[in-house]
Amino acid sequence: MLFITLSPLMAQRRGGGGVPGATPVVDPAVAAAARRQATKGDSAFIRDHYKKIEVMVPMRDGAKLYTGIYIPKDSTKKYPIMMSRSPYGSGPYGAATYKTLLGPSILFTKEAFIFVYQDVRGKFMSEGDFVATKPYIVDKKSNKDIDETTDTYDTIDWLIKNLPNNNGKVGTWGISAPGFYTTMTAIDAHPALKAVSPQAPVTNWFLGDDRHHNGVFQEMGTFAFLSSFGVPRPTPTTRNAPGFNNYGTPDGYQFYLSMGPLKNFNEKILHHTNPLWDEMMEHGNYDQYWQSRTPEPHLKNIGPAMMEVGGFFDQEDPYGPLKTYASIEKGGHKDKNMLVMGPWFHGGFSRGDGDFLGNIRFGDQKTGAFYRENIEFQFFMHYLKDAPDAQLPKAYMFESGSNQWRKYSAWPPVEAVQKAIYLQPGNKLSFDKPKAAKFSFDQYISDPAKPVPYSAAINTIRGSEFMIEDQRFAATRPDVLAYQTDVLTKDVTIAGNVMADLFVSTTGTDADFVVKVIDVYPDDAPNNSPVAGTKMGGFQMLVRGEIMRAKYRNSFSKPEPMMPGKVTEVKWDVEDINHCFLKGHKIMIQIQSTWFPLNDRNPQKFVDIYKASEADFQKATQKVYFSPQYPSHVDVKLIEK
Repeated sequence: MLFITLSPLMAQRRGGGGVPGATPVVDPAVAAAARRQATKGDSAFIRDHYKKIEVMVPMRDGAKLYTGIYIPKDSTKKYPIMMSRSPYGSGPYGAATYKTLLGPSILFTKEAFIFVYQDVRGKFMSEGDFVATKPYIVDKKSNKDIDETTDTYDTIDWLIKNLPNNNGKVGTWGISAPGFYTTMTAIDAHPALKAVSPQAPVTNWFLGDDRHHNGVFQEMGTFAFLSSFGVPRPTPTTRNAPGFNNYGTPDGYQFYLSMGPLKNFNEKILHHTNPLWDEMMEHGNYDQYWQSRTPEPHLKNIGPAMMEVGGFFDQEDPYGPLKTYASIEKGGHKDKNMLVMGPWFHGGFSRGDGDFLGNIRFGDQKTGAFYRENIEFQFFMHYLKDAPDAQLPKAYMFESGSNQWRKYSAWPPVEAVQKAIYLQPGNKLSFDKPKAAKFSFDQYISDPAKPVPYSAAINTIRGSEFMIEDQRFAATRPDVLAYQTDVLTKDVTIAGNVMADLFVSTTGTDADFVVKVIDVYPDDAPNNSPVAGTKMGGFQMLVRGEIMRAKYRNSFSKPEPMMPGKVTEVKWDVEDINHCFLKGHKIMIQIQSTWFPLNDRNPQKFVDIYKASEADFQKATQKVYFSPQYPSHVDVKLIEK
């Protein structure tokens, strides 16, 4: 690979681009082209209008990080810098090979910025050692105390001082793991950093993103991901390590069930060749290893303008944007801090029209295109090119069900009212407190050998459509409890955080509980699914679901066994929704103890699950109570109209 040094770029650009004071209103022709090119991009345009260079940017400790830079050929103007840092590679590598899309969308490519893509330390072509979600060092004493904030600061400082025709302003963005690195750019930020957008950011790998949810190991997604991502990189390379694909069956449920306990992955496949997997197996609780890896406690007095972006149906990182936004609100910020959430899977806002997901249409709303044109582009144009302020709200949230964008002055909305939806006898659900006898309950037998599947689909890769899938396949199982309201006589809108609060008992010494919030369609619902042949009558749309490991009910750091047969309160964060349950629909809550192989199986015995053997797994009888003394319910925030 040839790395070249910087020199003034005098070639003239042949068209496109914009000027620092450009209006944020998107030209209709450009917007139409952007929609057509949102995913495929335009390499010919980029070659015509940008010069690519590759440099190794020096860090304060002497390490050098690979950085690919695309500079507009029109040297008569000054441009802000848009930077993304990633552990997934910054290719294509080589000064003669160009990306097909620059920036978050084609709108940025056409407008003209200086685009910077950097391999994080220890990944692909960058020097140094890679540490996943590297901890932030609070008290740095020397140039050897490096983390992602110092690598970002040093990179921005070098770019501002060395790139020709930059206007002294920098913006950062990134989706998923690059979203984590984007969040870190805002901590101890360089003065030139003006706008930051963590998008579906990895934020806490134990409580709610990717690897664990509420302490429950995300087995299917984590094994597939770490089989490649966790492989050591002995020397700099332009190639990614191949992941595991020898499943031997198209049925992931069967593959993971046959694998047995988590320790068998090393015994049968990995053989301790994957250090990151081994680290996770050694840190089964929320100890310092995990606590040090979240940026949440360090999001204080943030200087740049912030825009957190996520999807309500994100299968990987629903926690990240919500908790990053909340942490910044709590820790303080000097400029704007806003939250954008739409009806998207992981990163779905960055591509496609976004007018449907799976079987669910969002009316005539092209949510992805709307976001890219009217929110994301406007945000960066204002802060980096001094375009007029688009007056974006504090929270720009899409309300599914009614299929409308909502603007709120805060999230959760200040007008939202706290309510509880209570479980009732006879599989009923209502906003009234239960009046049943003291020990009224429903029960089921949870068998780890026959776990409830997370999806009716047959696949080996987790996928994403399960986040909005019809739940009738699960409702018919004897180990799934289902409670529903009467037919709604008016619209019911839930906007904000959902908390499960169950009173349960088990015959084991540990247990998992899953709560799923579901929108039940009328039997005569129109068959308007984009999937041909789908009958929407009685459709049970998953709106939100989350799992909780009962041993963490009081502390994620200090697990406690369940006392067999004792009624115990278990509360957990189900994350946020913004959904309108329409008149004529029903609200349903499903409860179960397995959700496999999305989540690992609980042996239902108080043991170190990462070291558990097959003999540790046992059946257990789970009881869920509903009475004035033990009022199992789900707390929601209602927008009353």
